[in-house]
Amino acid sequence: MSKNIIGRRIVIKGIVQGVGFRPFVYGLARKYTLFGWVRNTSKGVDIELNGAPKLISKFITELQLNPPPLARIDFVDIKPCQPNGYTDFKILTSQPLPEEFIPISPDVSICTDCQRELLDPANKRFRYPFINCTNCGPRFTIIKEIPYDRPLTTMASFNMCSFCKFEYDNPNNRRFHAQPIACPDCGPHVWLQIGDKILSEKEGAIQTARDLLMKGKILAVKGLGGFHLACDATNQTAVEELRKRKRRSEKPFAVMVYDICIAEKHCLLNKDEIRLLESREKPIVLCRKKLNSSIVPQIAPNLQQLGIMLPYTPLHLLLLEPSSDFPEVIVMTSGNIREEPIAFTNNQAQEKLSSLADAFLAHNRDIHIRVDDSVVYEHKGNPYFIRRARGYAPNPIQLSNPLPEILAVGASMKNTFCLTRKNYAFLSHHIGELENLETLKSFQDSIAHYEKLFRIKPRLIACDLHPDYLSTRYAQDRSISDDIPLIQIQHHHAHLASCLADNNWVSDKPIIGICFDGTGLGTDSTIWGGEFLFGNYREYQRLYHLSYVPLPGGDAATKNPCRMALAELWANDIPWQDNLAPFQALSDEQRAILLTQLERSINSPQTSSMGRLFDTVAALIGIRQQINYEAQAAIELEAIIDPDETDHYSFDVDGNIISLKSILESLISDIKKCVAKPILAAKFHNAITNMVREVCMKIKDETGCSTVALSGGVWQNLFLLKRTENILEKNGFNVLFHQNVPSNDGGISLGQALIAATKIKDPKIWKSERM
Repeated sequence: MSKNIIGRRIVIKGIVQGVGFRPFVYGLARKYTLFGWVRNTSKGVDIELNGAPKLISKFITELQLNPPPLARIDFVDIKPCQPNGYTDFKILTSQPLPEEFIPISPDVSICTDCQRELLDPANKRFRYPFINCTNCGPRFTIIKEIPYDRPLTTMASFNMCSFCKFEYDNPNNRRFHAQPIACPDCGPHVWLQIGDKILSEKEGAIQTARDLLMKGKILAVKGLGGFHLACDATNQTAVEELRKRKRRSEKPFAVMVYDICIAEKHCLLNKDEIRLLESREKPIVLCRKKLNSSIVPQIAPNLQQLGIMLPYTPLHLLLLEPSSDFPEVIVMTSGNIREEPIAFTNNQAQEKLSSLADAFLAHNRDIHIRVDDSVVYEHKGNPYFIRRARGYAPNPIQLSNPLPEILAVGASMKNTFCLTRKNYAFLSHHIGELENLETLKSFQDSIAHYEKLFRIKPRLIACDLHPDYLSTRYAQDRSISDDIPLIQIQHHHAHLASCLADNNWVSDKPIIGICFDGTGLGTDSTIWGGEFLFGNYREYQRLYHLSYVPLPGGDAATKNPCRMALAELWANDIPWQDNLAPFQALSDEQRAILLTQLERSINSPQTSSMGRLFDTVAALIGIRQQINYEAQAAIELEAIIDPDETDHYSFDVDGNIISLKSILESLISDIKKCVAKPILAAKFHNAITNMVREVCMKIKDETGCSTVALSGGVWQNLFLLKRTENILEKNGFNVLFHQNVPSNDGGISLGQALIAATKIKDPKIWKSERM
C-alpha cells in the first residue's frame, strides 16, 4: 500500500440523519477520490476514509463548512486509523447502538425542487400531495424509533414501487434514503369524506374540497402534525359559523395564503418577516394587517396583527392554488375543541371534529406525534417565539456544559417539558394548557416518546412550586412510582434561568432578571408576577416587586378585568367612581359582593402580577371588562398604542416595593380629561419602560451588575420589549432576551432543568460524559 495513503475515522453528531448527509458524504468522497464507507448509527454518522492526506484534509474542511442545508453538526471527532485497502466508497447499513441517541430533524416544509416537480405535468409526481425528498417533508411527526429508517416510521406499511426504490437506492439521487419517499403508485393518498361516506379521492378530493371552501363550508384538513379547521377568511358568514361551532368567540385565527405576493396584499411586511414566512420552518408570523385587506375583521377582532403563514406541505399548495374564483386567504386554525389538543388521527378527528367540520380532507399517512404550528414575531431579524412547535421542535438547545438526565415538566399554561442529556436540552413542542385529561394524556405520551427516542432515563425530576398544576402532580406521582428525586422550583427563578440558558450564559455571576407575567406561585405563598430578581442558575434574591393587591375570586378576577381594576383601586385607597368603565360594568349587587370579598379577604389571594396590572389599565381605559382568551386585555391594550407618544406616568418605589397608586391616580385624571385611549395606552407602556430603567439603575448601584434578562409572558408585548431594550442599552445595560424558546411559560421547563442540575448532590446522578 502507498505510503501516501492514510486512514481516518470520523464520528459526527448533531442533526445528521434524514437530511441527506450520507449521500452528501458519498459525493464528497467521490469528489476527492477517497475510499471507505459511511453509515448511520444510533448516535450519529460514522465515516472511515482512506486516501491522500491533502485530500482527506479538504474533505474534512468541506464537510464542516458546507454540510447539507438541513444538517446541523454539533460535534466532530476525528481519529487516525490504519488504511484498510478499500477500493471504493460505500454506504453501509445503519447500525443500532443500545442507549445511544441523536437529535432528530423537525418536519420541514416542501422544498423548491419538490414544488417545481409537483406542478410539472411531465413529472411522475405531478400533483401528488405527498411528494418529498431528503431536503423536505415529514420527519419528527412520523418517527417511531431511531435510527431514522423507513421501517421505524409510519411509512413502514407502504412498500416502495420499483421507481421509488431506484431513487431511494441511488446515492446520486435527491431522494436517496428519503424515508417518506412515495409516488401515486405506492404511497399514501388523500380523500374527501362527509360522515362515513367517501365522496372523492386523490385529485378529485382536492377539487371537491376547493369547491366546498368556495361555497363557505368548513373543512377539517389533515396536515403534518394534525388537523386544521379551514374556511374562507374573506367570508364573514363562514368565519362567524366557525367561531360559533368552535366556541371561540374572539381569539384570533391564523390564516394561510398561497405565496408571498398574496401575503403582501394583506399585510405590511418587512424583509425579515418575508424571510421568516418563506423559511423552511414556515411558522405562523404575526404581521401588521393592511387596512384595505379583504380579510374579515372577525379573524382577529380588535387587533392590528394578523397571524399568517405560507403552505408547508404539497397538499396545502394544491388546496390553495390560485384561481379567479377561489378565495385568496384561508383560515387554518388548530383542529380541536376548545382547550383540547389538536386532533391528529383520522378516527380522533371524526370523533372530535364532526360537529365542527362539514367535511374532512384526510389521508392515510399516519401521524405518530401531534405537533401544532409554531407562532413567532420577527425581532431583530430572527423569530421571537410565542409558540415553538412544528419546524423547530425537537431541535435541542445546545448547552456549553453537559448535564445529567433530567426531566423538567414545566408549568400549567402553554406547557412544554424538557429532557436533558449530555450537552443537549430537548425542549418539547408546545403541549398546551394542562387543564383537562386529554391534554394531560398528550403530555404523558409525549414525554414517553421523547424519552424513548433520545434514550433518556431521568435521574431527577423538576417541577413548579404550585401544588395544583397537573404537571406538578405528574412529577410527584412519577417521583414516587419510579423512585426518582424531585425538586420543586420557583416559577420566576425558572423564567430567569430559561433566559440565561437561551443566551448560552455560563458565568456564575448573578444578573438582574426582570420577570413579568400573569401568575407564578411565590415562596411566600402569594402570586408573583412583577419581579426584579438578582441571581443565576443556582440561587436568586427577590430585590423589588410590584405592590401586592388582592385577586378577588382568583380566576374570576383574571377573567374579569373590571373586578381586577376595582380591586387595584381599593388596595390603593382610590375611591370607586361611577364614571369609570369597570364600575359601570358591574351591577350594584356585584360591586357589593366584590367589596365584601376585599374587606374580609374572602378567596382573595395577594398578587404582585404585572399581567393583572395590564388588565386593570385596559379596564379603566374602557378597552376590555371581560376576556374570552388569555391576555386578551393586554393584547388589545398594546394594539391601540400611539407610537409617537413619549410622555409617561410614574411609579413610586418605597423600599423594595413598587407602588401603583401614583400611576393609577394619574391615569384616572387623564381619563376624566377625556385624553384619547391611544395616548393613555402609550403613557402606561412608557411608564413601565421608565420604571424598569429606574429600578435597574438602583440595582446596578447596589450590586454593580449591568446585565439584565427579560423573561415572562408580558415580554411578548413587542412594543414594550423594544422600548425597554432600547432604554436599557442607552443606559449601559447588556440586555438578554429570548432567542430560541418562548418568553412565556413555554420556556419555563428549560429553566427548571438548568436550576435542577445545580441542586444535585449525589455524584451518581452526575455520571455523564461529554459528547
